[in-house]
Amino acid sequence: MAESTLAAYRAVLGSRVRSQVAYRASFAADLLANVGTGVSEFATIYVVFSRATTLGGLDVWQACLVFALANVTFALADLLLGHVDDLPTAIRTGTLDALLLRPLPVLAQLTTSDVSLKRLGRVAIGVVVLVVAWPHTGVALDARALALLAGALCGGTAVFGAVFVVAGALQFWLLDGREAVNSITYGGVTAAQYPASLYSGALRWLFCYLVPAAFVAYLPVLALLGEPGPAGLPAWLGWFCPVAAAVAWGVALLLWRAGVRHYTGSGS
Repeated sequence: MAESTLAAYRAVLGSRVRSQVAYRASFAADLLANVGTGVSEFATIYVVFSRATTLGGLDVWQACLVFALANVTFALADLLLGHVDDLPTAIRTGTLDALLLRPLPVLAQLTTSDVSLKRLGRVAIGVVVLVVAWPHTGVALDARALALLAGALCGGTAVFGAVFVVAGALQFWLLDGREAVNSITYGGVTAAQYPASLYSGALRWLFCYLVPAAFVAYLPVLALLGEPGPAGLPAWLGWFCPVAAAVAWGVALLLWRAGVRHYTGSGS
């Protein structure tokens, strides 16, 4: 049974991928547009941090590491789970009702309903920035650094994935609240791109302990650099990105389950 279910998911995902790459010009345009978005965001970070010796305790190349980790993890989560925020459309059109009738988890069906390969453009920008910036930071690429990077990349992707699920779950109570929840998803990645030390105390706690954006990039980079971190955000928390991801997913799944139970149908 499990094998047949996995085979069905693989078939669905394969069809999504083939449908996108079949129209090469359109796919290339979408990919380049996504690359352009990543380049413009990086240009903003570079210009801001290159105007000062240090800002928020980081120089320009160290800030580039934060940007790279935040963008790679967010783009991967967006690739896998970003279309969960299409839930309001599924509710209005009655598509969600059809998903509830199938003997498969609703979240899994939504996850495999689309694959936005254009997000790989943003992943590529993040990887390039990471590779270029790393030698300028003076951090040795040893086992410790690789372990921190692996934890940040896997844990950060999971954190943003959980944020997308939370944003989707909130749609069960909000009336077409996509713009409202975008402040959580896209606001979260914007917050993750900058050092949390730049924020006031309240915002710093918000983006660390409520929306764990600081665990995605800033804290792992502090741990890599051996910096102490600002008040309330010690650098050793950078090792706990996977733990933050596990907690975030626990909250996300509980909220999602409550949302599905709250849903009473489209009325159509």
